[in-house]
Order: sequence, then structure tokens, then C-alpha cells
Amino acid sequence: MQTVTELRVALLQTELVWHDAAANRQQLAAQLKPIQADLIVLPEMFSTGFSMQSNDIAEPEGETLAWLIQQAKQLGAAIVGSVATRLASGCVNRCYFVTPQGDVSFYDKKHLFRMAGEQQAYQAGTGRVLVQYRGWRILLQVCYDLRFPVFSRNRNDYDVALYVANWPAARSHAWRTLLQARAIENQAYVLGCNRVGIDGNKVAYRGDSLIVDYLGQPLADLAPEQPGVLTGALDLTALRQYRQQFPAHLDADEFSLLG
Repeated sequence: MQTVTELRVALLQTELVWHDAAANRQQLAAQLKPIQADLIVLPEMFSTGFSMQSNDIAEPEGETLAWLIQQAKQLGAAIVGSVATRLASGCVNRCYFVTPQGDVSFYDKKHLFRMAGEQQAYQAGTGRVLVQYRGWRILLQVCYDLRFPVFSRNRNDYDVALYVANWPAARSHAWRTLLQARAIENQAYVLGCNRVGIDGNKVAYRGDSLIVDYLGQPLADLAPEQPGVLTGALDLTALRQYRQQFPAHLDADEFSLLG
């Protein structure tokens, strides 16, 4: 696939309908329709909200995945977001990356949010997943993964770290700070897409979706608690030049990541 040196990205900061995948697919399709981008990011568990009732909401790889494939084809853009997914072995919080050609990659959330009991409702993923898209190397991450910098450490293997989230308003300062820290320490662009509104457990979300450059500077921001589309353009040439001029990665500590 030909390299696109300027990657147009769009993050959809939206409210979600609790436990109603069909309603969410319908409202998201309307919100996606006018977007023109190379990569579109949806929040964590965009079809149901962040729910621990996995027996009720998790679906096999069926309707929502088919919807993602259809939307990616219609929009001519890759789409990423996570879905509560049922496997033969149990349920996972699965982040899908779907290209306009219908290619599907996925990452199962590794760090499960124990403060909500996520580890009791879902199985943890086993490792990192990177995808190649239009010449860009993209690391897939989900929400709570943001708090674990070793797991997202750039080993000269990605250009963009992408976080889909349902990150509560009560901890918004940590969300914004950590997104910028991950960009600085990894010399990479970071995309953080979060939802707004109040979920079925009465948890409030204020969004704070961000597009952050490799210096840790926000390139685009949305007003808190407001639904909308956050857009920006990522410059691969500028990223590569910065890494050459300030090659901090050459002094990074060697390590092995187990499990």
C-alpha cells in the first residue's frame, strides 16, 4: 500500500446508548457520514458503553464487525473502536481496526480495569498489536492501557499510539497528562478518543479527546462534555525528521516484555 505522508484523522467524541448496539450503530452511522479522513477513531465499547454485564452485551464477531466493515468501505477510511466480543473461551474487550478494503486486525485489551471488576467479566489479551496502514505503523491500545508505559514503549516499531476509551470525568487530568507523556517519551503521535455523557452506572464522561504530536503538544482538542468530531493531520516526514534530529530512542533501556 502506498505511503501517505499526511494522515488525516478524525476522533468521534460522542454519547453512547447503554446496552443497545443497534441504536449505537444507527446514531454513529449518521455521525460518520460527513467525515472525510484516512482514519476514524470511535470510543471504547462504542456499541454498548463500558459495561461489566458481558453475558448480556458481548456479541460474537457478527453484526457490529460487519457494520464496521461496511462503514470503512463506504467512507474510504480505516475505522477503529472496541466491542465487547464473545469467543468460545469467554468474552474480551476487542479493539478492531478495519480498512476500506475489508482487512480486519484486532487487539484484545491487556490491562483490565479491576476497579470496575473488568477482570471478572472479560479475559485479558496476551500482547501488543501493531498494524500497518498507508505506510504508518499504528499501536492499538484501550483505555486503562494508558497507565502502563512499559507496555506502550516505542521500540522503533510505531509512529502512532491510538487509545480508545471510556475514561471517567473524575480522572480527566490523568487522561490528558498521560496522553501527552506517552507522546513525549515515545516520540510518536498519540490519539486519544473518549466518550461523553453518563452511562447506565451513572458514571460521567467529559471527553477530553486529544490529538497529540511527538513533542507532546495537543494539535487538536474538543470542549469538555461536548459531542463532536476532532480532526487533524499527522505529518510522517516531520516525525521522521524530529527523530533524526533528537534520537533519544538510541539511548533507551533494553528490556523484554513477558506476558
